[in-house]
Amino acid sequence: KVVRELRARELIDSPELATKLWLKFFAPNTHVKSGTYRLTPGQSLREVFATLSRGEEHYFAVSLVEGLTLKEWLVTLNAQTELINDVSLVDVEETIRTTSTSSENKATPMLWLNNASSAEGLFLADTYFFTANTAASSILKRAHKAMLDYVETQWQQRQADLPLNSPYDALILASIIEKETAVSAERTKIAGVFVNRLRKNMRLQTDPTVIYGIGDTYDGNITRKHLRTPTPYNTYTMKGLPPTPIAMAGKEAIWAALNPMETDALYFVARGDGSHEFSSSLAAHNAAVRKYQLNRK
Repeated sequence: KVVRELRARELIDSPELATKLWLKFFAPNTHVKSGTYRLTPGQSLREVFATLSRGEEHYFAVSLVEGLTLKEWLVTLNAQTELINDVSLVDVEETIRTTSTSSENKATPMLWLNNASSAEGLFLADTYFFTANTAASSILKRAHKAMLDYVETQWQQRQADLPLNSPYDALILASIIEKETAVSAERTKIAGVFVNRLRKNMRLQTDPTVIYGIGDTYDGNITRKHLRTPTPYNTYTMKGLPPTPIAMAGKEAIWAALNPMETDALYFVARGDGSHEFSSSLAAHNAAVRKYQLNRK
């Protein structure tokens, strides 16, 4: 049956009699394992059956991108036709609970997870590989476990005297860093700015947290009303970190949050090319805003 299908798809072109003789006398114990395989035209019968008998299934990849929200990640997972769509926002909390309390984590309980009132930010952004018909929930479990392992390790090696009370605080800060810059070289400096502001009890005043707090009603424009309306995520009206991460973070942003650059900068503004202008005084910052945001000197 397999040979007929391979021939119908023009993946093998050996004569039918030769194929039958090869199967009977040279590959009598060949067992074809079910799965999804990548085969290319021109492969020999021996190569094809070697792949099928070893069970070398093809691995697909899904990139769960840093800086996106859990809701956006679920859209990505649901779009993967090779995955079984078995997750929604409602049941992701259960995915986290069962993974973080599993036997491999019981030796070092993640008590800081008790502070997590949301699943946002509790998965590690990365590219994950899987075989066809894998459950999407298993990808999330792997991403959650990867995050737990990485943040726990990095927390133990963090810079001294950070104004962060737990690994969860580090994830919150890392998520803000992800939303503020896509320039890898800037992550530790932006972390340094936020750490400086936290130490001075200054408001973080970062737009991405405000946008997250607005939620689905955000239309792409932040108004003065948005900045003045208190919400748990409005860092223009409240001091300290917001209550939860605002996006998923990758390893670089988590590392930056725990190893910020030593800098005297307290402000930064987008230059318009993806990078930022950093300032240590409000006067210098206002001048940078006029130059890069208002196009005035």
